[in-house]
Amino acid sequence: MTDDAMTPDVREEHRWLARLAGEWTFEGRMIPDEPQYRATGTETVRMLGEAWMLAEANGTMASGCETGSLMTIGFDPQSGRFTGTFVASTMTSLWLYDGALDEGGKSLRLQSEGPRFDGQPGKALYEDEIEIVSEDERRLNARIRGDDGAWTLFMTTTYRRNRRGETR
Repeated sequence: MTDDAMTPDVREEHRWLARLAGEWTFEGRMIPDEPQYRATGTETVRMLGEAWMLAEANGTMASGCETGSLMTIGFDPQSGRFTGTFVASTMTSLWLYDGALDEGGKSLRLQSEGPRFDGQPGKALYEDEIEIVSEDERRLNARIRGDDGAWTLFMTTTYRRNRRGETR
């Protein structure tokens, strides 16, 4: 906290999150690419004060299923780590994030533990990587860590910023 007990200590990591604020369109696909699992939609990203990023997405799967999600991400100066949550209309789990920026500051890797989707009992470790490609494009790569410790990409989503007056 700063001198004012109600003002958070805003750091470079918070400013990194603020770069994501705006209106976006997205196209996502599962790996391997199966047409029924493709999704398109829109996402609104805004800052809650200067410390938290909130991203609300609404989309449609190729199957016609409507989807929605809400992601929150902040940076905790005391732990030196990013923290956050993720919920989606297609799941019943609350995902808790813990992560860090890569050395170049280009991508944020957020890890979470959640249910296995392969029919096996127990939980698995997941990683969502938010990669800034350019000011107007970013990518979310989702990976799962297998029993052998290797990370496997299972979903990728590309986001493109909507500029005022532009239609896509």
